[in-house]
Amino acid sequence: MGNTPRSYSRLTKEALMLLGKQIKLARKRRRMSEYDLAARVGIARSTLQLIEKGNPSVAVGLVLEAATLTGVDLFVPEATSLVPQLEQVDDKLALMPSSVRKSRYTVDDDF
Repeated sequence: MGNTPRSYSRLTKEALMLLGKQIKLARKRRRMSEYDLAARVGIARSTLQLIEKGNPSVAVGLVLEAATLTGVDLFVPEATSLVPQLEQVDDKLALMPSSVRKSRYTVDDDF
């Protein structure tokens, strides 16, 4: 597989940058140093710097943990639990087909 560089859409890059800056702002508002937050997340300070710059190579779990520890809202404001949203999505997924396959036939809808 090698080290082929991955490309991301503009919107993805902007979302990562926004989340990173929100984490940085929340960290500073809480008067936490980079070292303090990195230690709480269990990562190196350099990894935290990548998170705050919006680098897409950082594991999503680490980014979300940093956001949670700094008080950045994830998905819904003031969430103590995302269980209701998870249940709602599970209900919708239960109504969807278990697998999606490409149709073998092309539909001739030229009237």
